[in-house]
Amino acid sequence: MSAPASFKRIAVIGLGLLGGSVARAVQAHMPDALTIGFDADPAVRARAREIALADVLPETAGEAVAGADLVVLCVPVGAMAAAGRAIAPYLAPGVIVTDVGSSKASVARALAEALPGVTVIPSHPVAGTEQSGPDAGFAALFRNRWCIVTPPADADAGEIARVGVFWEALGARVETMDAEHHDRVLAVTSHLPHLIAYTIVGTASDLEEVTQSEVIKYSAGGFRDFTRIAASDPTMWRDVFLSNRDAVLEMLQRFSEDLTELQKAIRKGDGAMLFDTFTRTRAIRRSIIEMGQDDARPDFGRSHSD
Repeated sequence: MSAPASFKRIAVIGLGLLGGSVARAVQAHMPDALTIGFDADPAVRARAREIALADVLPETAGEAVAGADLVVLCVPVGAMAAAGRAIAPYLAPGVIVTDVGSSKASVARALAEALPGVTVIPSHPVAGTEQSGPDAGFAALFRNRWCIVTPPADADAGEIARVGVFWEALGARVETMDAEHHDRVLAVTSHLPHLIAYTIVGTASDLEEVTQSEVIKYSAGGFRDFTRIAASDPTMWRDVFLSNRDAVLEMLQRFSEDLTELQKAIRKGDGAMLFDTFTRTRAIRRSIIEMGQDDARPDFGRSHSD
């Protein structure tokens, strides 16, 4: 993308992992911009001041967005409408509002209703960890990760470009996509894996008494990775599944059908079918590593130092 005029006053609403990382990344990569941070939780605001998470940390959302030329909403998707209504009276003319929500069609509708007449260019940085809270944020979170921008059909090309350049400045690669298509893609690449992780860890928890702690004691790398995913913020993921329910249910049905086929193959002793499936999925893993989206080191790069 070409480089339109950069933003000078950036308000970040919501100071958890993603909001804190946006604030840190702006401080690191956009030193001429002023970062203003706000969180509805007084304890989070207090902690954000202690760790200097933003240049300015006012007591109200209105103060945070007043005069900002970019507002980044980093609240759970279920809270986007309320956050939009809270800041609407205080937004400056010409401001651009974006967000970091993991589902986009519902967020676009909610913000369009809450912010009539305001330029809203939704976006989704596909990055994160299982950590939450203001201390979890770090400037490198978006480096070499994809950020999907999902502008409305009537959005101005220059404003779309400005949002894209903003995310590129924080280290992300930017792709533009229709909101509904985004939700179907993320349903299978992100939302369904989280649902599976929550389910299998819940199953293990139910079995814990039966196996007398052996599930946790002998957990292998695969189960450990499921528990990492399942440790993600419960409020955020509850809202994601509810806001993207149609796409998630569609992908869950397809997954259930594929799982049934594997179940049949195991029951019938069909080793060829299992081998072909595992070979195909192994190639996908290699493609992810080749694209720089994960670590090729043994055991996912875990440290094994004494």
